[in-house]
Amino acid sequence: MALLLPAAWAQTDQAAAGVAAAPAGPQTPALLRRPRIGLVLSGGGARGAAHIGVLKVLDELHIPIDAIAGTSMGAVVGGLYASGLSADEIARVAASLNWQDAFRDRPPRQELSFRRKEEDESFLVNFPLGISGGHFRLPKGLLQGQSLEMLLRQLTLPVATATDFDRLPTPFRAVATDLATGDPVVMGSGDLATAMRASLSAPGVFVPVERGGKVLVDGGISDNLPIDVARQMGVDVLIVVDVGATLFSRDRLGSGSAATISNQMLSILIRRDAQRQLKTLGPRDIVITPAMGDMSSFDFGIVPRAEDAGVQATQELAQRLGSLALSPADYARYVAQRKAGRTGVPLIQFVQVAPGSEAYAAAIKDLFAGFVGKPLDEAALRRVITDFYGRGDLETLDYQVVTQGDSQGLLISAERNSLGANTVRFGMGLQDDLQGNATYNLGARATMADVTSTGGEWVLDAQIGYSPHIYTDLYLPFERLSAWFIDPHVGYGADNRPLFDQNLDRLGVLHVGTFNTGLDFGREIENIGELRAGLYHEQGGTAVLVGEPQLPTTFNGNGYFARFSLDHLDDVRFPHNGMLASVEWNSERYQSVATGPFDRLSLNWLDARSFGRETAVLWFSGGATFNQTNPDDIRTQFPLGGLFNLSGMPADSLTGQDFAIGRLLLYRKIGRGGDGPFDFPTYVGMSLEAGNVWQRLGDISWGGTRKDASVFLGIDTLVGPVYLATGYDEHGRESFYLFLGRTFNSGGTGAVSEFGP
Repeated sequence: MALLLPAAWAQTDQAAAGVAAAPAGPQTPALLRRPRIGLVLSGGGARGAAHIGVLKVLDELHIPIDAIAGTSMGAVVGGLYASGLSADEIARVAASLNWQDAFRDRPPRQELSFRRKEEDESFLVNFPLGISGGHFRLPKGLLQGQSLEMLLRQLTLPVATATDFDRLPTPFRAVATDLATGDPVVMGSGDLATAMRASLSAPGVFVPVERGGKVLVDGGISDNLPIDVARQMGVDVLIVVDVGATLFSRDRLGSGSAATISNQMLSILIRRDAQRQLKTLGPRDIVITPAMGDMSSFDFGIVPRAEDAGVQATQELAQRLGSLALSPADYARYVAQRKAGRTGVPLIQFVQVAPGSEAYAAAIKDLFAGFVGKPLDEAALRRVITDFYGRGDLETLDYQVVTQGDSQGLLISAERNSLGANTVRFGMGLQDDLQGNATYNLGARATMADVTSTGGEWVLDAQIGYSPHIYTDLYLPFERLSAWFIDPHVGYGADNRPLFDQNLDRLGVLHVGTFNTGLDFGREIENIGELRAGLYHEQGGTAVLVGEPQLPTTFNGNGYFARFSLDHLDDVRFPHNGMLASVEWNSERYQSVATGPFDRLSLNWLDARSFGRETAVLWFSGGATFNQTNPDDIRTQFPLGGLFNLSGMPADSLTGQDFAIGRLLLYRKIGRGGDGPFDFPTYVGMSLEAGNVWQRLGDISWGGTRKDASVFLGIDTLVGPVYLATGYDEHGRESFYLFLGRTFNSGGTGAVSEFGP
């Protein structure tokens, strides 16, 4: 890709710049005589959004930038500007960006594979651990940086083949820190997106970046204000923007936590080096220090305010900066020459597998072969990467546009999750009616990936508590990344059902134990659905745990089922947009005399829509039992009652052969929770519910429904959604809930739990 150097610096001090000039048309005497201007952008996390405001005012003042050196967030903003984007274009990206998604490893839930979505419903603690040699393995960082790197690649794609940063529309340097030595590492060549990502890799938060044989982390540790780096780029005048964190006051430190003290110590070390660098400035150099007060480096909800602070601080220096300005005509030429460096989309002529990614070579060549011979479609490429990465076993899946001779192609790298092939994920649930009745469940899922050459998974689930179970299945795709699969499974579990009389007074607890084994066959429908059918055998029995003893019953039978599922929900905890739907037919024929055969149909449909901070969820569930010879069989009874399942009624207090319930939930996100990567979104809301259970389909009528409602406070925590709620029944009954765990799932469509994916 031929990149034109801006005329503003093409013939000025080329030797000092270390680049070869590429003439870009006629140049005015003013352009030839003016000083070369360098821009230094410090690190500062979210505070670095102030750099965008500074660049906007510099553009308005017609001040050209001939070289940029940046650290951490300064490297990101500076690198995007160096790639040819204008300040206004960077500002639009920052304003439209969901920062929580940008700093999230997994793709949005709607883009995960269907199997990972199913796992998401049951195991709400989203912090998996690796297992190796009998020990747990922690990730290298809280975040792998996958989403951020894909965003940087998208924005810098037009200059993707410019491996010499002096050949960018504006010469650029990014500073990172060598984790092995602590020394600063100045990056002036290679892959631009990786350089920006490495400079931003805060230790313990982002996984370090391996580049050039070094392990790199955030440059702010070693050189947060790289004035020395910019000096070496052959500039005459420096504009230095310092957004580094301010020190806490003595009063704040007196009442601060250990984290506050640690942050203060780090800020002192960073500021000490920055002060040393500032002392090297000359009388012509200009320092811009936006007034940012106590804005947090970790709260990306401050981005608009930080940008405004940068605008204001630069405007206050407009008179002094004006001496560096170009005429409107000269600045227009400068802008045009910068944009000429973003020369367009490369034509992909080959696909290569990066060293170390050979285990995924077949999948890479198959998935990316369709891009050969065409101009690179970045949106299509991102969809393929998202689908592949969304299967959950990769730490990073990245691409680079590389050149071989006169040809350009894709170099694809795929790295297995640092946790290894074996992982464990946790889930928990707690329900307390604040009247002495409490239940809990603690579960874990161990997954052993790639147990077959086609990418098979061996899964072991275990749960203790109110409904203990143990279950295992072997998920076997026909080929790697194939949509078709078979899934043999076996498990044992116990379901404890509360028993109520007609006045809804609690009488006791019925224990139902089930052993189940089966073989499923199915097909995933892209990443939004699944069609699954199977044969199974189950046996077990019931007994009264608490209450008046009854004769135990047993069951022993074979059956089959078919299920069609769709899942395009953005969040299973507190949905904002998307749909969840399933319909299942279940039939058992060869039953013991005590229970008898039956057929059962169940369905569930949920649709969520958001309008700003407000969300509306319309949710319907229903089920019917046919051809049963024993209507008292607990296994054919559908339960209702509990939060969002007739909230005014005690949990599972109603049972019947048939049921239907519709719900309308309205909730609002309050505060700024969720704007930063570590915030806990909080919601207030209400539900309106109408439904009931019946013993015969012919009895179902609107007049026979119960009308309930609830009001709730919900918090989306690291261990799952937590609710504090009150439910109301039309007849005056009231229930209270402290609830942790799943709510937006099948919601009463199943009878006694059956094991299977």
